[in-house]
Amino acid sequence: MGTAPAVVAGDPPPDADAGALAGYLRAQATEFLRALRRHRESGASGASGAGAPGGGTGAGTSAPGRAAPPADDVDAVRALRRAARRISGTLHTFQPLLDAGWAEEMRPELAWLSGTLALEHAYASRLERLLQALHRLSGSAAFPAPRPVGRAAATVPAGVPAPARPASPDRGSLTVGAAKAGALLDRQLTLARTRAHSTALQALGSSRFHAVADKVALLASEVPLRATGRPERGPAPATSASGPGTAPVDLRPLAAAAEERLTDAVTALPLVAAGSPYNAQALVHGLSPDPAPHPQDAPWHQVRLLLRLHRYALEALAGADAGDAGGTEAAVDVRLLAAGEALDRHRDASEAAAAAAQAARTPRIAPATAYALGVLHADQRHEVEAARYAFQHSWRKEPIRLP
Repeated sequence: MGTAPAVVAGDPPPDADAGALAGYLRAQATEFLRALRRHRESGASGASGAGAPGGGTGAGTSAPGRAAPPADDVDAVRALRRAARRISGTLHTFQPLLDAGWAEEMRPELAWLSGTLALEHAYASRLERLLQALHRLSGSAAFPAPRPVGRAAATVPAGVPAPARPASPDRGSLTVGAAKAGALLDRQLTLARTRAHSTALQALGSSRFHAVADKVALLASEVPLRATGRPERGPAPATSASGPGTAPVDLRPLAAAAEERLTDAVTALPLVAAGSPYNAQALVHGLSPDPAPHPQDAPWHQVRLLLRLHRYALEALAGADAGDAGGTEAAVDVRLLAAGEALDRHRDASEAAAAAAQAARTPRIAPATAYALGVLHADQRHEVEAARYAFQHSWRKEPIRLP
């Protein structure tokens, strides 16, 4: 693949020191607290306020007939996840400049929170993606009505049927196998989404979450940098970014190390398999009795994570101004954003293919249903290959710098 070209909107400022890192972390912590306040004010998690101090978890389910969650609450939860990811990723890249004990304790807690809040949205998006693909493959021009997406979306309690979707005028054009495959996927992924919703409610009402929120609140006012500003590990006490013991430190070597890790991972990608329009090996593996993920996908998922770390490092170099929600993308080259979007599509298609393969392993399903699921799995694996090609195309382009 060659060396990774420059992707930042402009050259890093010459004074990209610990002050810029502290400003970026404070900006993300402020965004986290702002999103948490919006979530609590929305009241979509229940009358008891699962996300408020002292609030209960509810029952982890919504009452039948409850109104759809307000868009502001969905956006607030998304902002919570976004800020948690950026803080965690920044702590990972610049950990040598931070208090080691604090960073090692904080990072996994933020990763837990972000991952927990992302599950329900992931299951809902996966179901919508698979049902739309079934309609497309069966020749139907209509798409199923999507379910509400968000942490606080209405869920189905045990024993209560899910709300019916508006009937599609072209639903009769589905084959019997595709219709039954869609119903099977709906049952499995809706159940998984309901459990993820309950888990998120319990997490937002737990003492573990409140401990994380308290630490983020402290981070918004004081960033525990090493007193000497040196990357060596040692017993030196922590201090704030404005403390007198903090020496100027250049962040660019650590950011360059993150870029180098990304470049090495891209170079090691299985490009021969990715360049094949029909990757039969991946298709056969997906429908085999072994439920383990295909080994081809793991390096691409790793590149996606490293690309995110690289983006967050560039944002930290740009300072606190790039940490705001409206200024994040402005600090990164559009080519890097396109590569990230391709990897997101790769992840979504890979997980959707795995869900179709898992449904195909359901005991005692009709042959027509299994066939429809097999076609659906192959379609999503083709989407995986298309996303890999789009990533390579984006990565090899010359950088386009934003003004």
